[in-house]
Amino acid sequence: MATNKFTKETYLNWYEQMMLMRRFEEKAAQLYGQQKIKGFCHLYIGQEAVVAGTMSALKKDDKLITAYRDHAHALACGIPANQVMAELFGKVTGCSKGKGGSMHMFSKEHNFFGGHGIVGGQIPLGAGIAFADQYRGGDQVTVCYFGDGAARQGALHETFNMAMLWKLPVIFVIENNGYAMGTSVERTTNVFEMYKIGESYEMRSEAVDGMQPETVHAAIASAAEFARAGKGPTLLEIRTYRYRGHSMSDPAKYRTKEEVEEYKKKDPLEMVKTTLLSKKYATEQELEAIEEKIMETINEAVTFSENSPFPEASALYEDVYAEPNYPFIKE
Repeated sequence: MATNKFTKETYLNWYEQMMLMRRFEEKAAQLYGQQKIKGFCHLYIGQEAVVAGTMSALKKDDKLITAYRDHAHALACGIPANQVMAELFGKVTGCSKGKGGSMHMFSKEHNFFGGHGIVGGQIPLGAGIAFADQYRGGDQVTVCYFGDGAARQGALHETFNMAMLWKLPVIFVIENNGYAMGTSVERTTNVFEMYKIGESYEMRSEAVDGMQPETVHAAIASAAEFARAGKGPTLLEIRTYRYRGHSMSDPAKYRTKEEVEEYKKKDPLEMVKTTLLSKKYATEQELEAIEEKIMETINEAVTFSENSPFPEASALYEDVYAEPNYPFIKE
């Protein structure tokens, strides 16, 4: 992928975004070990280029929805680190009022619609969000992320059929990190090139290198333009890799150390750093200053979370049902 089409500002933004995601997740792992974060916790370390490349290709009012490995997506959508960390702590100041935890981040204000714990459950929801925007007559695009394991759910096929029938402005993204929990792609299907799933619906489909924000940006930008033109959805199989286990409780013994180390040679954060230095877009000192600023932000988020209260017991009965509101029905 040629790097001369992207500006200094874009590379610096990618570096800052990916550094925030990486250091945030590392801190989350540390706090989980200290039992300050409890429950389930799925880290995004290694996959940062997927979200960074996506966000730089979208408009501000486009929508995102994803599965339960969602901390990085929430941060990239602009949810403050304080609110994301507080949600991990289960505090009332979290973006889901402490009720969602790691797997159920949400912020309507930031056009981030989850954070979903049901495997594949967000696939039809992503199409529904896109349908709502289409119905309103807007030009927004919804990016719907799911993993290589979730691609085996029956809801995907029903959703793909309707999305193509109605030409919905949705970009389906398979974040293919090679493993559905501990089960490799090779053990779940004889179709290893997963983008081909979309071809059976005559859906625009392609495979993308997910270890580089440049290739992700280009693919998302093209798919978004296609959707805004009323031509319908795209399926992107973005091939990436997680350096940690499926969750904090996963020792990942189903992979060899050699396999992990081979992928670390293509670490997206280090590749962007190398580009910044080689093009003289930044010095080592300037990049260190960015990292120091990010660590300050994360440490402040930890302090904020530790000092925030837990929800009151009475909050258990709040936010269960929404008040009826039908803005699309005219009298």
